[in-house]
Amino acid sequence: MDSKFLTTKEVAELLRIKERKVYDMAAEQLIPCTRATGKLLFSRIAIDQWLLSHSTGVDSNKNVVPMLFAGSHDPLLEWAIRESQCGIPTLFDGSVDGLQRVLAGNATVTAMHIYSADHGQWNIPAVSSAIQEASLNPSVVLLSWVIRKRGLMMKPGIALSGIKDLPRYKVVMRQTTAGSHLLLEHLLASDSLSVGSLDSALTARSEADVALAIAQGKADCGLGLESVALQHQLEFLPLVDESFDLLVDRRFWFEPPMQQFIKFCQSRAFSNKLHEVPGYSADHLFDIRLNS
Repeated sequence: MDSKFLTTKEVAELLRIKERKVYDMAAEQLIPCTRATGKLLFSRIAIDQWLLSHSTGVDSNKNVVPMLFAGSHDPLLEWAIRESQCGIPTLFDGSVDGLQRVLAGNATVTAMHIYSADHGQWNIPAVSSAIQEASLNPSVVLLSWVIRKRGLMMKPGIALSGIKDLPRYKVVMRQTTAGSHLLLEHLLASDSLSVGSLDSALTARSEADVALAIAQGKADCGLGLESVALQHQLEFLPLVDESFDLLVDRRFWFEPPMQQFIKFCQSRAFSNKLHEVPGYSADHLFDIRLNS
């Protein structure tokens, strides 16, 4: 068990439970894990922290934050976490979900892209507002990661001119905790439309799932990333350049897994990948946007 990742069998042996129980705990998100090539893998560091956070008695550490990368799904981020071999498990279920997890002490870092129409800014108003509403004094820092080009992905043959055309087509939606869902609501309102005016029975929980639904003919279009649209050979109409930032618990910043991830993002390998994938730029990588 000296490797950075454990298998379900190794976790079962460590916890002295049946392997089936490990699968059940992972499905119910009761234990930190990540999926790779259809398999469950468990970061040894995350499992150790998870065990410590569930300990009792005078030696228990009530302030242990589970090592978890939460928030918005992004293919480049997912690639960077995997290629860096940092061992940080992921749970991508939307920007709002990730923000809530970090502020509640249930995650150490989250990726987010939440636009505030009132302020004309990305992420800073959302973080500030969430902190004030919860009456918290968290030790977190908001950092720039990349700028992403977001727009409408369409199946070949469809030529949307803008958001105003969406009511004529079947649209893939994102879950309400996703930053792209909040952005779509803002863009619709700018054209005097609402989500209720769309044929939007289909909901996808990741960028890739939106594109896949369109490519498979289950929908006509959806809000997505340029890189994902091109990967699935879909038409793309750019609409906004969004700030895709990382909100990090300061206590985790200097931990080896986070430092390994940061070091990789500053490497030539990451820079080369960034230039290969369309729709991304990183001119202000890890610049501080908000220090709480």
